[in-house]
Amino acid sequence: MARKFQKILVVGASRGIGAAVSEHILSSTTELITVSRSRANFGNWIEADISTKAGIETVKLAVGNSPLDALLYMGGTWETNAFTKEYSFERCADEDIENVIAVNLLAPIRLVKSLLPALRQGANPKVIFMGALSGLDNFPAREVANTASKFGLRGVVHALREELRSDRIAVTIINPGNIATPEVLDDLKQAGQPESNAIPLSDLLSVIDCILSLSRSTCIKEIQIPAMSARGA
Repeated sequence: MARKFQKILVVGASRGIGAAVSEHILSSTTELITVSRSRANFGNWIEADISTKAGIETVKLAVGNSPLDALLYMGGTWETNAFTKEYSFERCADEDIENVIAVNLLAPIRLVKSLLPALRQGANPKVIFMGALSGLDNFPAREVANTASKFGLRGVVHALREELRSDRIAVTIINPGNIATPEVLDDLKQAGQPESNAIPLSDLLSVIDCILSLSRSTCIKEIQIPAMSARGA
């Protein structure tokens, strides 16, 4: 990326997509703040459980009152045994369901609300949420809480865009299929599926670069990214 950012916040930065995004944008950012419950390897790590109000307050204090150029919400969770043959909605614990909704839906709402003063000060502020293909109409997903949270997150993003239009804060949701993180590639291998059923990390990073590079006059609303040979293509 040619643009140099002053401050970016990445949520869910300890592993998977969040870790890859943090590593990728580190050299383009004067101050990178990374948030997760377990230690992140890049940026100024803040330990916080964003499913709680206390965790949201911790992040707000870490960001402070200075301008925030971008909030990248790369975190997410799902039910026990999700995406496997062992998944059963009927056997899901209530606590499991509540945690998925708290992390995937409530936390993004609370976090954006708490960080609005800092985002408003950014030169070209962006908010990017990581959704999923399972949040789209007619996608054959069985995971009830995760699917509901991803559908809901799309609604949050569309409403936020209208609410924040006068502030010219661009809000985007990316809905990918499997991304080729080490964890996903291991899951595909165990399931006997080819690596081509996952989207290369470099492709996702290119999409994020594109969104961050746009002028303040432009906003990408929503992007669907299925793997060419997988479901959803």
